[in-house]
Amino acid sequence: MNKQLLFTISIVLFFMYSCNRSKQTKSDIALEFTQDTLNVGYTYWWPESGPFIGECGDELSLVFSGTVTDILESTDEAGPLYNSQRGFVQIDRVFKIKELEAKSYTSQQFFASDCFDGLELKKNDFVIVFCYDYENDYSIPGGQSILKIDSLNDPLISSIKKYINADQNPSKIKKDMKLWENHGLGEALERIIQCHENIN
Repeated sequence: MNKQLLFTISIVLFFMYSCNRSKQTKSDIALEFTQDTLNVGYTYWWPESGPFIGECGDELSLVFSGTVTDILESTDEAGPLYNSQRGFVQIDRVFKIKELEAKSYTSQQFFASDCFDGLELKKNDFVIVFCYDYENDYSIPGGQSILKIDSLNDPLISSIKKYINADQNPSKIKKDMKLWENHGLGEALERIIQCHENIN
């Protein structure tokens, strides 16, 4: 192979690599998973759950998709506070990581929490999970913070990625309203869109 051909191939590969890099966004997080489990506390007393909580949309702290690997039986471990049901998810892709001072996410491949009661999920279901932070640790308010999706390429994933890439500007996913309505989150999205538009 002559030098000119090698040089040409090198230039082409360089530009292909550059183009691929330029297409990466905030939500394209490359990770090498570790065989550890991230245990996330259940903020059961929060009045809202899902990706659009708060008047204008509280910051998401950890967002990922994955597959349910196990759900244990409900127990009364939490006493009269809530029904505790522990579930496990194998994480496929992570779309948002907020660095926390004490317990930041460190590429664990498994997620566990006791917030699965009433979610009607089963082993091998695909899910997208939305966590927040509380007292400098990740937390999950249960309910609509774990959504069942049809596949790991569900349109809901594309929508939440747009939202994250736009620094949680809800106007960027206004056209996706029907997607979120199908999961009972239309009103919550409308509320934070209205708040965002009023502020701006």
